[in-house]
Amino acid sequence: MLAEISIRDFAIIDRLSVEFGPGMTVLSGETGAGKSILVDALNLVLGERADGGAVRDGCERADITARFSLADAPAAAAWLVDHELDGDDECVIRRVVAREGRSRGWVNGTPMPVRELRALGRCLVDIHGQHAHQSLLGRDAQRNLLDEYGEHGDALAAVAQAARNLRETRRAIARIEQRDSDGDSRVDLLRYQVGELEQLGLADDEVADLEAEHKRLASAERLIGDGQRALALLYEAEDGAAAERLGAAERLIGELATIDDGFEPIAELVSSALIQAQEAADSLRRHVENLDIDPQRFTEVENRLGTIRDIARKHHVSAADIPTLTAELQAELAELEGAGARLAELKEAEQAQLAVFHEAAATLSAAREQAASTLGQAITDIIQTLGMPEGEFAVRVRSQASDRVNDTGTDHIEFLIAANPGQSARPLDRVASGGELSRISLAIEVIAATRTRVPTLVFDEVDTGIGGGVAEIVGRQLRRLGLAGQSLCVTHLPQVAAQAAHHLHVAKQVRDGQTRTRIQALDDEARVEELARMLGGVELTEQTRAHAADMIARAAAAPA
Repeated sequence: MLAEISIRDFAIIDRLSVEFGPGMTVLSGETGAGKSILVDALNLVLGERADGGAVRDGCERADITARFSLADAPAAAAWLVDHELDGDDECVIRRVVAREGRSRGWVNGTPMPVRELRALGRCLVDIHGQHAHQSLLGRDAQRNLLDEYGEHGDALAAVAQAARNLRETRRAIARIEQRDSDGDSRVDLLRYQVGELEQLGLADDEVADLEAEHKRLASAERLIGDGQRALALLYEAEDGAAAERLGAAERLIGELATIDDGFEPIAELVSSALIQAQEAADSLRRHVENLDIDPQRFTEVENRLGTIRDIARKHHVSAADIPTLTAELQAELAELEGAGARLAELKEAEQAQLAVFHEAAATLSAAREQAASTLGQAITDIIQTLGMPEGEFAVRVRSQASDRVNDTGTDHIEFLIAANPGQSARPLDRVASGGELSRISLAIEVIAATRTRVPTLVFDEVDTGIGGGVAEIVGRQLRRLGLAGQSLCVTHLPQVAAQAAHHLHVAKQVRDGQTRTRIQALDDEARVEELARMLGGVELTEQTRAHAADMIARAAAAPA
């Protein structure tokens, strides 16, 4: 769960550090005080797109650090182990955003790309925004919600793999069928080119070997002459050969060593040098004797290299790349010459793969049908407590027969609602009002959250458009989610705030012409004052305070 977040120079926050506990925590305050800024900061540290405009005016960078306990986050702990970043049951994520928009991220002190922050963040926090109901109308969003609820990951992966295989086969068929009228000319050209290259018969390392041999043959006279002179300097010169001088030095130092033990290691080194000089002379003599000036072989090598380089220029490749080119042209020729048989094989494979795809899609459809029934009833149960007592929610799954392949299967998913008795269920975008959409969205968020394995749930004013007794029910639902882990709720409703285990007050202060946001944990007395403020009225009365205290007491006494 989220244990602490520290923010510096972000939006209207100069320096702020907030600790969080388990259960449900609410953040309340006047409009514009910065309640949602805290959620924005959390989003940023978890890998959302950085914007230099979020840096506090007059500052060069924003710096946000979030500390998480991993006791209830096994997926995050496993991610850290996979990336060799595991710590002591804690994870610290830091993000710095410069005014020009550049950003850097760290996990447990190790630099980390933003995409990795997002991957880790998905294991730690699930954020539900106040405008979630707007995306709820999209078909893709509805399908994704159903699949997440039904935990269809394996079935989706099977469909996606079958679709990829089928698309690849169809592309191969298209390449063969769409060859233009120049196909025969291309075959003739390839036959000529392959024949020429096969006749050349160039081996993989032949060019390098020929170039080395050519260099050696071209310098044979120098190799022999200088080799013989070096041999004389080492061993065969009548006066002053290295071996002779080393031998004389060895004898002198050997005599000195009989007098002074300090000369013994020196004598050994000189003796070793003499042995190496003699071995070098022997090896040099044998190599020079084996060197041969062969003008005919030199001409053969030069002609062979010339032929190879001419063909390489003709095909616009390097000489060393000719074997690779030969293999590529041979493969293309074989494909063209065997196109008829290959096309028949591909079409047979297409039918088999199409059957596999439809089988996988049918399995996914059956799972979706089952999940749709359960999800529809679960959402219906909740919306009927949220001011829609006669509301009926349903998820319709229609399988569409088609040869088109899609990674998500063949189903058309649609969310339907019958808001009043006697009405048939119709698509959300045709029936639901804004307030109804907010309630339905909240119900879906609650159901989705009960299935999530993420330890921290954040709800940013998801109760917008709701009030009265419905708001109290919403608060109970959010409180229930917090009992399983941790929920953070930004709210303006006292009915929701009363349900919290912890209450944080967000306030905006202006000092020395600068606006700053402050967050304070409220004790019991201050909490009553804040709920009384949220209940309304320019002046707080004892009656308002009594009402606030009663709300808190009833929430604490209500069953979980």
